Amino acid sequence: MNIRKVGELLVERNLITKEQLHEALELQKIFPDQTVGQLLCKLGFINECDLSIVLDQKDKRRKLTDILLEKGVIDQQKIANAHDLSKQHDIPFEKALVKLSYVDEETLSKGIAIQYDMPYVNINAANLDPSLSHFISSVYAQKQRIVPISKIGNTLTLTMAYPLKSQDIRELEDSIRLKIISAIATESSISSCLKKLYNIDTVNSATADSEVNLDLVPDSIVDLLSNTSSGDEPEVEEETKKVTEKDSVIVKLVNKIIYDAYMNKASDIHIEPYPGKKDVIVRTRVDGQCSVYQRIPYKYKFALPSRIKIMGDLDIAERRRPQDGKIEFKKFGPLDIELRVATMPTVGGLEDIVIRILASGDPVGFTDLGLTERNLRVFRESLSSPFGLILVVGPTGSGKTTTLHSGLAQINQTNRKIWTAEDPVEITQVGLRQVQVNSRIGFTFAVALRSFLRLDPDVIMVGEMRDEETANTAVEASLTGHLVLSTLHTNSASETVTRLLDMGLDPYSFSDSLLSVVAQRLARRLCSDCKSSVVPSEREFRELVDEYGAAQFEETGITYQNSMMFRAVGCDRCGHTGYRGRLGIHEVLECTTPLKSLIKRRAEADAIREQAASDGMTTLKQDGIMKVLHGLTDIHEVRRVCIK
Repeated sequence: MNIRKVGELLVERNLITKEQLHEALELQKIFPDQTVGQLLCKLGFINECDLSIVLDQKDKRRKLTDILLEKGVIDQQKIANAHDLSKQHDIPFEKALVKLSYVDEETLSKGIAIQYDMPYVNINAANLDPSLSHFISSVYAQKQRIVPISKIGNTLTLTMAYPLKSQDIRELEDSIRLKIISAIATESSISSCLKKLYNIDTVNSATADSEVNLDLVPDSIVDLLSNTSSGDEPEVEEETKKVTEKDSVIVKLVNKIIYDAYMNKASDIHIEPYPGKKDVIVRTRVDGQCSVYQRIPYKYKFALPSRIKIMGDLDIAERRRPQDGKIEFKKFGPLDIELRVATMPTVGGLEDIVIRILASGDPVGFTDLGLTERNLRVFRESLSSPFGLILVVGPTGSGKTTTLHSGLAQINQTNRKIWTAEDPVEITQVGLRQVQVNSRIGFTFAVALRSFLRLDPDVIMVGEMRDEETANTAVEASLTGHLVLSTLHTNSASETVTRLLDMGLDPYSFSDSLLSVVAQRLARRLCSDCKSSVVPSEREFRELVDEYGAAQFEETGITYQNSMMFRAVGCDRCGHTGYRGRLGIHEVLECTTPLKSLIKRRAEADAIREQAASDGMTTLKQDGIMKVLHGLTDIHEVRRVCIK
């Protein structure tokens, strides 16, 4: 907050004189921790209500987050976590900070006092004069969460956890015919005083925001595990009885594991129990790489899976066959996220659990996909076609759905009806009609696709072409005036064509319908905060050129003299891995007229790849190498995700 500008605003509004402002500024040199507003009030030059109105109208208040940051109480990550919790459960940001144990009540209240230029007071309910309750009605005191703590002459001091609006203070002054001085106190002390003065038990009448299930928050994993006791080999029956207890350590433990995984942007959680007295290993997958998150004492090897099965409505007694289900975590913890759970019986009568954290949210921006200029052009032209087939291919977890939804966002307009069939629906968009398939009841991709054709669609997205029936129906739909998008699990764009022909597609219909194939991988992105530039040796550069293809590399215009590479280092921001986030590596096959001829002749994948290359396609490895030379990733990552 610019102190002088606030003072000037007060002068401009004739609320104080220039001489009074000068006096307050001189006094501030003696009391530098006091704001000009506070000093003007103490000098009697302006009242709190007028000052508050000016600050609010002119948006001159300091943000609470800035005050707490300045004091070193919180950091940006904690602010983000608190905002997430606030949105998930519709509770005030300040309450989220306390719920997450990032600040205590006193620190928060002192920060609010600074923000609103109000004094902070530490009140004791036992010392309050009961006669003070006569000045404020119990109903109003409870509604506004305010407590009168003293009356001196014609002035009543009111304490509150959060400041009342200036208008409310004025109306209250007119009502009780007393001057009011406002002060900030902690929420718990306000509750104690309300109970003392008005016999109001605010604990029993808690609002929904105080009932947010935050079993996981007060304890760290270390604290939780320190509460465990060593003992003999646990028995299944004894351990599974404990998992339904609300206050059980196991409940907090599971919640904490899931919460930490989400906050660390993990995609999967692996619970791995072992026979005997070996610890349960918990691993998380972040940016495609698994790492050990925690070792849990062996005594929980039955209780951990059982608790997760209860959360996912699975059969807790069935340990001989695999099961799968889903968890709506908002029923158990502070995050509104959906989890997919799969169990697998392992040796020793144990069960492994894998939890997939579904990254629900908005689509990634089209230009943020990492496509090169040529690849972006081909993909955009395919999307603008009124009919045809677009395929995005790659292994599981390579970002196919993300790419499809980014493409759909480009054509998601009111003049187009778009249907999608997905398993599961992870990314939502307003304007799309999205359906989740369920193979258990016979509602497969093929069934959904046939049904869509009776619903007057313009664009159809099918989550995956798993069988010949789905593939044939998709091709037929694309030839009858619909734009169809789908995915396939293949290694490259050229292999996709031969795979579909091997599945039984008619080569003539397929060649007429196909617009483009986008093959992709996800490589870890170098951490921008700690990556280090290195000049490659001539041998390293020659290896890159050979992998890219010497003839094609010459066309890039990059020489050894102007080349630069980067390497992973590691810092706090990236967890000392050297990588943070992921980027796409792509190859985009454009179905040109010569390529259509090859498809009709059922040509081999090599011939299709050569033709696509002559049409301008760069392979996955080539695209990855260019991103290495642009400093986005390193060659080790490219070689890891690109086989050829």
